[in-house]
Amino acid sequence: MSAEVKQPVHGMTVAEFLPWAAAALARGEGRYELVDGIPIAMSPERVLHGQTKFAIAIALFAAIRRAKLPCHVQPDGAMVVVDNHKTYGPDALVYCGEALSDDTIITPNPIILVEVISPSTGHIDKGDKLEGYFRIPSVQHYLLVYPDQRMVVHHQRGDGDRMATRVVHDGEILLDPPGLALNAADLFEIPA
Repeated sequence: MSAEVKQPVHGMTVAEFLPWAAAALARGEGRYELVDGIPIAMSPERVLHGQTKFAIAIALFAAIRRAKLPCHVQPDGAMVVVDNHKTYGPDALVYCGEALSDDTIITPNPIILVEVISPSTGHIDKGDKLEGYFRIPSVQHYLLVYPDQRMVVHHQRGDGDRMATRVVHDGEILLDPPGLALNAADLFEIPA
């Protein structure tokens, strides 16, 4: 990417943001999300946050293999477009169908989105991202994973504008569609 990318301005579109964010990352300035046209730096992560993201990706991958579904896990790094001025980078996601090409940076039609709650950004994950993610028609499930409490809040799309919410501390989490089953404990355990 060119180092000539201009500084962000209010009202930036996703098309303007993506090359700007790639250039910022290449310069070592970290990762960003676009919120209402404004690039927002993503906070540094605690070790527990990173370990939990890794455990989630492993658990989702294993569930997809068990179910033998044509679905794919995209760990941290993929971007999801909510609208022309908003794009988020969830901690993990699942999409189904053909595998995306290696140079893809936007994941179209995610079906499951996951955010690991951290003390500094949890209010965004539980508010703006919850509302934004469910504006994406393909999204069926949004998991908020609380590593300190070993708890998962599972939001599932219902009929019309309804949503079912379940708090899970242990046991099975059914993600249907697409037909996956996760054990809540697996979202917190990194295999040895």
